[in-house]
Amino acid sequence: MANSAQARKRARQSVKRREHNVSMRSRLRTAIKQVKKLIETGDKEKANAAFIQTVSTVDTIAGKGIIHKNKAARQKSRLSAALKEMA
Repeated sequence: MANSAQARKRARQSVKRREHNVSMRSRLRTAIKQVKKLIETGDKEKANAAFIQTVSTVDTIAGKGIIHKNKAARQKSRLSAALKEMA
C-alpha cells in the first residue's frame, strides 16, 4: 500500500483512469462488433452508417492514447475493406 499522501492520491487516480479506459475500450469493441454483424447480415445502408460512427469512435479513442494509432488505422482499414466486399 502507498505510504505518502502523494502515492495514495496517484493510486486513486490510476484506479479511476483504468476504469475509464476499460469502458472506452469496451465501447470501441462493441462498435466494431456491431459493424461486423451488420456486414454479415448484408444490410449495406445500416452497415455504412454504423461504420461512420465507428470510425469516429476509433479516432477519438486513438487520439486519447487508449489504443495505438496504427491499431486504429488497421481496424478502420479492415472494416472498410469488408464493406467494399459487400458490393
